[in-house]
Amino acid sequence: QVQLVESGGGLVQAGGSLRLSCAASGRTFSNYAMGWFRQAPGKEREFVAAISWTGGSIYYADSVKGRFTISRDNAKNTVYLQMNSLKPEDTAVYYCAACPQRYWSSTVGSWGQGTQVTVSS
Repeated sequence: QVQLVESGGGLVQAGGSLRLSCAASGRTFSNYAMGWFRQAPGKEREFVAAISWTGGSIYYADSVKGRFTISRDNAKNTVYLQMNSLKPEDTAVYYCAACPQRYWSSTVGSWGQGTQVTVSS
């Protein structure tokens, strides 16, 4: 399985921006579709965004469309989540996920440890 390490979380005011990074190691990164999930206190983990192995297919949750952008750099084995116009309801632990297929499906093979994002009002 691929190992995943997230970074880039932090505290930001509403309306601000953050960029999360997820560095992968252990397997051929370009063979994996990648995704981002988040989990707020007291809530279930929810899908945020996903990207296929070449970046040609991208999916977003309705709650983040137009504000978040997922991208990947296969040369750097890294996937990113650019988050703009952040809202307090975006506060959560954000997790990187690797799907062992080239196009995203519900099968997640690996999870990162998570990075906290806190948006103050």
